[in-house]
Amino acid sequence: MTTIQEAITTPMPVESSPATAVSGIISPVEIMRIAWEGVVRNKIRSLLTMLGVIIGVAAVIIMIAISAGTEATIAERISGLGANLVFIQGGFGPGRPGGGGNTPQLVFDDTAVIGNVVGVAGTVVDQTSPVTVKAGNVTLDDVLLMGTTVDFPSVRQVGISDGRFFNQTEVDRKAKVAVLGSSLAENLFGESNPIGQSVTVGTTKLTVIGVAAPKGVVGNTDFDAQLYTPITLVFDKFVPTQFRQFAGDQVRIIYAQVAEGADMDRVIQQIKLKLAAAKGVSVDDLPFTIQTQQDIIDTQGATTAAFRNLLAWVAGVSLLVGGIGIMNIMLVSVTERTREIGIRQSVGATPTDIRLQFLTEALMLSLVGGLIGVAAGVAGAYLFGATSDMRTVIVPDSILLAFGSAAAVGIFFGFFPANKAAQLDPIEALRHE
Repeated sequence: MTTIQEAITTPMPVESSPATAVSGIISPVEIMRIAWEGVVRNKIRSLLTMLGVIIGVAAVIIMIAISAGTEATIAERISGLGANLVFIQGGFGPGRPGGGGNTPQLVFDDTAVIGNVVGVAGTVVDQTSPVTVKAGNVTLDDVLLMGTTVDFPSVRQVGISDGRFFNQTEVDRKAKVAVLGSSLAENLFGESNPIGQSVTVGTTKLTVIGVAAPKGVVGNTDFDAQLYTPITLVFDKFVPTQFRQFAGDQVRIIYAQVAEGADMDRVIQQIKLKLAAAKGVSVDDLPFTIQTQQDIIDTQGATTAAFRNLLAWVAGVSLLVGGIGIMNIMLVSVTERTREIGIRQSVGATPTDIRLQFLTEALMLSLVGGLIGVAAGVAGAYLFGATSDMRTVIVPDSILLAFGSAAAVGIFFGFFPANKAAQLDPIEALRHE
């Protein structure tokens, strides 16, 4: 039978370090050193073991970054429409008045009804259409023509840098006037002053009375590339005759800006009462959707949250697979190093020392994999946002979540192999070849 003295003097296997054999009861620092030696002893195997953790951590960070970017884009798009807005939305189709049907529709004249509500600072309705715009020798295709109302600059927070915006008289008279976005004015007229000059939109000639201040792109809308004109002119000149006969002056959305300090809920209730009286129906039968900006942001946020949870489960499966890989390799390691464990036990190492050593190795595998995964996730989220149409926002909490999950995986899946190593019988371990 192999004695303890013979076991101690027997040369260590290649996979064991001399320090490990004579450690006995060791400090936490020494346990970490020995565990690290166990990790780097088989670099390729350790890297492959960490691969599942790396993929899982990176996936968590990238998926949350995509979800957060989507939420930020939605919130920015809604907030960019203006401040303190209420959205009154209707459907298109024949109805009463004008269509002979039973369902009242939202029409342009309803802006005046809503505008008379106490607490409403302004109302805006718009009708857009892609058009061809000419000025001198310059022709631009697919310019977005926006027919709107006089409160547009204040409600939608678009300033006027030169000239003026059209007034109510010009809206009522369907005046052929236009306000150009800043980049559109530059593309059409270069360094020349566009005020007072003419542009041809389709076959209609309009006089430029103003240039909007630069606002940039909000959501998917480039405010600087648009042409603004009275909505009544759009109904008269730029809406196809067949559609006009079918829909009349119907609009899809009316934006109402609530005055600062006004009670939002009370204003919304008054809007409902005014519209119901104008349409001849009860408030409960009013077929319009009335929402605030925050309502829309919350609704969209709930949708993206469900998507984010789905992605989190996918990433969680990757971490689970990585944890199973760690447990598998640690079990193999315990079998390979059974003799080493017996030698350490024979010179005084307790089951707790053995358990901590192997548990620390598993934790190191998951933590190193977590660190690599964090770097890969941050880089991946940045590259995804830079090379695709989807916006990404790296959330610091997602990094802590992913890294903490990796540590938890290492502890959970490393405990069984570590406990198995601690329970080995010293005599049987010394006999192991």
